[in-house]
Amino acid sequence: MKMNVLLLVSGITICVSGCKMAPKYTRPEAPIPAEWPTGPAYEEPAAVTEAPAPVDLPWREFFTDEKLQQVIEMALRNNRDLRVAASNVELARALYRVQRDELYPSIHATAGGARQRASVDLTSPGQDRTTERYSIDLGVLAWEIDFFGRLRSLKDRALREYLATDQARRSTQIMLIGSVANAYLALAADREALALAESTFQTQKAAYDLVQRQYEIGIATELDLRRAQMPVDTARADMAHYTQLVAQDENALSLLAGSGVSQSLLPDHLAGIEPLAEISYGLSSEVLLSRPDIIAAEHQLQGAYANIGAARAAFFPSISLTGLFGTASDELSGLFDSGTGTWSYAAQAAMPIFDARTWSAYEVTQVQRDVAVAEYEKAIQSAFREVADALAVRGTVDRQIDAQKSLVDAATETYRLSSARYEKGLDSYLGVLDAQRSLYAAQQGLLYRHLAKLANHVRLYAALGGGGDVPDGTEP
Repeated sequence: MKMNVLLLVSGITICVSGCKMAPKYTRPEAPIPAEWPTGPAYEEPAAVTEAPAPVDLPWREFFTDEKLQQVIEMALRNNRDLRVAASNVELARALYRVQRDELYPSIHATAGGARQRASVDLTSPGQDRTTERYSIDLGVLAWEIDFFGRLRSLKDRALREYLATDQARRSTQIMLIGSVANAYLALAADREALALAESTFQTQKAAYDLVQRQYEIGIATELDLRRAQMPVDTARADMAHYTQLVAQDENALSLLAGSGVSQSLLPDHLAGIEPLAEISYGLSSEVLLSRPDIIAAEHQLQGAYANIGAARAAFFPSISLTGLFGTASDELSGLFDSGTGTWSYAAQAAMPIFDARTWSAYEVTQVQRDVAVAEYEKAIQSAFREVADALAVRGTVDRQIDAQKSLVDAATETYRLSSARYEKGLDSYLGVLDAQRSLYAAQQGLLYRHLAKLANHVRLYAALGGGGDVPDGTEP
């Protein structure tokens, strides 16, 4: 009899597994051009087609500098934002399992016994005064038979929410890696700018001392002396400013890494960092569909479709089954007689006639689906703009660097000639002062254009989905 009950339960489970009310999902068309922008600001895609795509290039191969790799590993272990994202994945996994388990019946078993002793006045002579009764019950608690797929739709929605949360964790990891790399590069640039300010200060201080001596013997005027003092004070202020920036950069890097970063791992200048690997952005914008934030948005959209299925199923009867398998026996005079096996069950169906709340809930799911479509399309558009902006920088930054190098060379020669003319008494110190300012500004501009190129390369790698681990795709 027990075997019959189990077969009945299994048979019902198999028979009701075919009906679902969710609409068929169709991926919306991407609301972006199929090709990347072209024009004077962009490189030709053919120039980088042989390099690997960012999604196929692990971050340890993209960031080749060993010290930077160690800092990124620290962040992946200790960063609190990433820990929160990972915890959210575990929470979504647990909620999915709870919803999935609603598909299966809940089996319970109870056992009981009783012993009763009758009065001597109420028993016949020779009859045992002690009566014992034992019972064992095996039952199925009210199990909703999922004829119309309501529970399976809810399970699918929970699965999509879990998958979207996992993709959000990947997005957090990509952003974290990019933020750590850019903070590391910014620290290197600011340390190099501090060294430039210190070097400029020493040069300006030597020039000021020379003018001061000339002033003391009457060769230079007081105006020349005050003009020579101005770049010295400017360099002093810049030294204090870049000292502040370096300290703040170190604090930001420690926050991202989740703990203090050893000074031995910090960079001194940009040139000392190993170059970043080359990447390909492909010939088509379709590569954006592999970004985790876009995958997450699509999972949310698919979950909205499943939610519609659950709302539609609410218009149909809800059928539940309860069952009981029991055995009972009486033991009289201390002897046990096997009882009879009994099986009983009850089925109950609830058919909604009209429920305004059900209709309203269905309308809500339709609106939620429309919102999810818009959010999915917006995610694609935002990703396209991020990549296009990075490509515009990539296509022009080398030209900017070349022009800035030429400017530094010209400013260096101007400063040399101006100093020579002043020393020969052919010109005032105003020409030297202007040349010093131009040279210092040109050197700073060149430094930060190099930083812009490296930071943009990191940005392009992240915008194309590089830096995230690849999920195994198995159901939790």
